[in-house]
Amino acid sequence: MVSDSFSHIRGWVFDLDNTLYPPEIRLFDQIEQRMTTFMMQELKVDHASANRLRQHYWATYGTTLAGLMQCHGIEPDPYLHNVHDIDFSVIAPDPNLRDRIAGLQGRKIVYTNGSRDYANKVLDARGLSGIFDAVYGVENANYRPKPERAAFEHVFAQDGIDVSTAAMFEDDPRNLAAPFEMGMRTVHVAPQSHASPFIDHHTDDLTAFLTLLGK
Repeated sequence: MVSDSFSHIRGWVFDLDNTLYPPEIRLFDQIEQRMTTFMMQELKVDHASANRLRQHYWATYGTTLAGLMQCHGIEPDPYLHNVHDIDFSVIAPDPNLRDRIAGLQGRKIVYTNGSRDYANKVLDARGLSGIFDAVYGVENANYRPKPERAAFEHVFAQDGIDVSTAAMFEDDPRNLAAPFEMGMRTVHVAPQSHASPFIDHHTDDLTAFLTLLGK
């Protein structure tokens, strides 16, 4: 049973985008558009070049921001403020998800490659404010992104969470490799499964999956 696999879990780590809300909301589409516009303005390139670079940096460095910092010396905070200035009204509250997360036994945190301020706005719109013990953004990892193991280690050290009794919920499969290596239970939250030795479980419905845990 799925619940047996989580009987020892006392720490619950949730990614934010496309994990705590469904991907069909397409919130990240807004962010990607703002990323492209930002890069056009800052790098003096056309739309096609900015889009290509955005995707290349995400694939190569873990986040577009990491690529911009390393390759162009872009300051992270103005970038994060700019690209996260989006319409949050497209997000609907989910009281059932709130109840399932609130009922989990142990410490519950959010860890995102976005900014902490952005994460709190998403949680507020989703009706999930107040149920997490802490919220961590990329700034809490010194702007080093998931999937870098050092980023996870830095955030988890700040939080004090015990990775040997923790689970990670994440939509991007590459961001589950380091948590798995660190001894965490890993759950891929996405419409399509991804065969990988570092993914313990897959679900396309986070609320339904948490219900199976019986916590």
